Amino acid sequence: MPDDLSRRANYQLLQGGRELFPALIEAVDAARQSIQFETYIFDIHGAGALVAQALMRAAERGVRVQVLVDGLGTPDLPAPWLAQLQGAGVQWRVFAPLGRSWAYARLLFAPAHWRRLHRKLCVIDERLLFCGGINVLDDLYDPNHGALQAPRFDFAVRLEGPVVWQAAQAMALLWARVEVGDSVRQRQLGRAWEVWRESPQRSLHPGERLKPGGRAQLLLRDNLRFRNRIERAYRKAIGQAREEILISNAYFLPGGRLRRALIQAAGRGVRVRLLLQGRYEYFMQYHAARSVYLDLLQAGVEVHEYDTSFLHAKVAVIDGRWSTVGSSNLDPLSLLLAREANVVIEDERFAASLRSRLEQAITGHGRSVQLLEYSRRPWRERMMNKLAYALMRLALFVTGHRY
Repeated sequence: MPDDLSRRANYQLLQGGRELFPALIEAVDAARQSIQFETYIFDIHGAGALVAQALMRAAERGVRVQVLVDGLGTPDLPAPWLAQLQGAGVQWRVFAPLGRSWAYARLLFAPAHWRRLHRKLCVIDERLLFCGGINVLDDLYDPNHGALQAPRFDFAVRLEGPVVWQAAQAMALLWARVEVGDSVRQRQLGRAWEVWRESPQRSLHPGERLKPGGRAQLLLRDNLRFRNRIERAYRKAIGQAREEILISNAYFLPGGRLRRALIQAAGRGVRVRLLLQGRYEYFMQYHAARSVYLDLLQAGVEVHEYDTSFLHAKVAVIDGRWSTVGSSNLDPLSLLLAREANVVIEDERFAASLRSRLEQAITGHGRSVQLLEYSRRPWRERMMNKLAYALMRLALFVTGHRY
């Protein structure tokens, strides 16, 4: 269970599905009015079935339950399960579905389909928020690799306070967009944003203090108003760092400005440590990430690779106070294209809890990447790294983005 450090504030750190899903199911079972749920992957194996059953129980007792999944991350739900969910009254929608025929061709030749719903949010009765990087996916199962020998490494956070209402409104807007369709959404969403900004209910700013010594803010990334919000928050915190930067990220391919910020921080004496994916999952992410190691290692940045299981975390702790937990990787897809959600918390207790878990992962499950070892890697691996990086840059060029 979460340690005492993370229980003392209005936010609670949750590591992996083994901590998130029991807390989430408890909250769903206590819901009385509404449940808003967004996820990239909704998988029914193991713990996913328990979450689905809790959502059905809520709908059957009259709670409004809205579930929005991504059309690439969750292309299909088993027909019996979908029938059960809808029969219980769960409203199930798919964001940007690809369809069954030529689905991957659409991804390859239509860059607009690269914009995915990647955030993981759940709002209960507009009073409680879960936000993080954890899909509805059992810790010991992977859709592409089957059973896992060790749990996936990931985090979420449970929050109360002003950020909950902000998340609820953003989720309602996206739900309306999916319901309304493309033809009239721009006008309706534009007006909806203005109504939200002017609403008298918005009496608390998302950045107001929840308790003495603590502050939380929800950062949303979209392709309209908040294109660079999450990356800017990272760069600002990194630029202000004086002692330590500790980042754990699953798909790590930061753009030039973010890389320079890390290198400059190391240059002014800040200890910069990265805990990154050490197991092969996808060609592009695995090899492209390794193409940027050299500059970082030469600058004194410490790189550790987690290979006990799949690392899926998207978290950071800076100077023992600033921390973030969310869905956004530090790669082009997350920072330039996908809809993402991160929570930034400025609180020493919460930061200490997250830092402790990252330290344990580095010490017990991390493999340090040394500059000499990296510079002597086989030529074939070098070529794969360069190829993946070039393909990533080409994909960005096709979408009209600079990175």
